[in-house]
Parts: sequence; structure tokens; C-alpha cells
Amino acid sequence: MPSRRAGGNPTMRDVAQLARVSAMSVSRVLKDDPGVSGAVRERVLAAVKELGYRRNETARSLRLGGSGTIGLVVTNLANPFYSRLALGVQEVLAEEGMRMQLSNTAERLDRERALVEDLVSHRVEGMIVVPAGSRQDHLAEATTGAPVVLAARPPAGLDTDCVLVDDFHGAREATLRLLDDGHRDIGFLGNPPALYTGAERFRGFWAAHEEFGVEPDEERVRRGLGDIATAEAAARDLLTGASAPTALFCTNNRITQGAVRAVHRLGLRTALAGFDDFELSDVLGIPLTIVSYDADEIGRQAARLLIDRIKNGTEHRQPARRVIVPTTVIRYGTP
Repeated sequence: MPSRRAGGNPTMRDVAQLARVSAMSVSRVLKDDPGVSGAVRERVLAAVKELGYRRNETARSLRLGGSGTIGLVVTNLANPFYSRLALGVQEVLAEEGMRMQLSNTAERLDRERALVEDLVSHRVEGMIVVPAGSRQDHLAEATTGAPVVLAARPPAGLDTDCVLVDDFHGAREATLRLLDDGHRDIGFLGNPPALYTGAERFRGFWAAHEEFGVEPDEERVRRGLGDIATAEAAARDLLTGASAPTALFCTNNRITQGAVRAVHRLGLRTALAGFDDFELSDVLGIPLTIVSYDADEIGRQAARLLIDRIKNGTEHRQPARRVIVPTTVIRYGTP
């Protein structure tokens, strides 16, 4: 009877010997090949259990010419959105026996370039990237044939798959809710306009006003906000001005949290609407409209697109695909 080698792990050959089948039959069972008979499958799985055999996925991937690893490059790990996205990616990779290497660019294009080059040098089989800049020409040069899928922002200068949130319609719907509530003086707190999300969400905000026949006041627009502190300062500036808005629309969860702080510290009941749900948003006790979506699903969809590219290779190249994750509007508090 075969047993574990001294100082080593059981091999596929050990499993085959115990199950009285060929190593090829063991491989077919482990791949869930429907052509394997029930009796052979039963013997192989019993041998796997008895020996404690585990496939060496790293060695297998190297034999196939890859590392079994994909890279995930995001812009801000402090933002809960990216942790949820990473969990979605990891969920799909686990099903495929693959691993993920996570990197953070801090919204710096030079760091993105360096991280991508490092991932390529470690032979990742592909990458999911949340771009730091408005163009990604450098990714095509750096990845040298490894497939790339973009998340949250569309490609520019790069022909590749992407997974996006329905930014325009989410912002439009949330702003329409504020207008339906009777607000006509709505302030806008946004991330940098060069970012796709910032531009699309501003476009949705403006479109909602046009539908109502109301022209937004550009004096109440603040863009280029990067964190909670700058958002709080911008909100305070608007709310203490001569023509303070009665409501604010915010383009991401950090900006919304900054606005919440400003409203609370000023003792106001200003209505707020914003993209991205966040913890305790339902117990703040202020009128709050949230554009919500499944960040995990963005990661899952991106991982599926990438694995499909890895499996099919360049010889079956199909046009770049774009997946849009829908949004829903949630309302907390009394308008």
C-alpha cells in the first residue's frame, strides 16, 4: 500500500497506485471529467481522502506556462469599496484554484506603472486594474500580452474589457429624488472631474435638473475633493454662504461622510444624497439618499472576464466587452 514519502506529500502517482488506476484517470477525476465511470471516480476519491492528497496548483500552473496568480491593482485601500471589490475577485478565483496579489496605487500614475511592471515580472497570468489616470496606454506596453480587465473606470488608449457602475443613471435618479422633494437649491460635492466616475456622476446630476427645467447654480458646485476632510470643508463653505443650498449631492462615500460631519457640526437638517453606501448610514437621523450597488459583483464580473481571457488566449480574441453593474436608490430619514 502506498504511503506518504518521508518528508514529502503524496503524489498523483501514489493516488493512482492506491486506487488501481492510471495517473491520467486520477487527473480526469480531479477535473470532474464526465467520461470517468462511477466506480473509478469512487476509488480515486477514496484514495485522495485516505492519503490526504492535494493538488499542487502552483506547480500545475507553471507546467501550463502561468503562475496561477492574477494581480489586482486598486487606487485606495482605505475606501471600503475596494475591499468589497477584492472580496468579489477572490470569490471567483477560489473557484478556479487561483490566487490574487493585491496592490494599492494611492491614485498615483507613477506607482501604478511600477506596480504593474512588478506584477508582470512575477509572471501573473492577468490583471484587474482600477486605473489611476484617465488613459492607460502604458498598460498595453507593460503587460506584454497578459490580459487586463479594468474596473470602475473605462479604458482609454487600451482595447480591453471593463466593468463599470451605472454612474450616470444612479446620480440622475438620486438627484431626481431631491428635486421631487421640492429642493431647487442643490449643491454638488464631487471628486476630480478628470475621473470617469466624477464626470459621469456630475453629468447625471445636471441631467436631472434639465428634466425638471431647473438650471443648477455653478456657484454651488465644488469638484476635485479627495477625502473626508476636504469634503467637510467644502460642505461647510457652501452651507454657511449667503445662498446656502437646501440639499447636497455627493459623488462617493468619503465625500458624503464629510458632508454629514459638516451638517452635524453646523446643527442643520440639510438633505444629503450620495453614491456608495457606508456603515451606519441608516441611523444618522438626517434625510439621506444613497445610490447603492453591489461592489462585490464588480469584482466577480471582472474576475470572470479575466479568467475567460486567460483560458481562451489571444488566438480566440473577441471584441472588448463592457459590463454595467446597476444601481439602486435607498432612502433613510424623513425628506
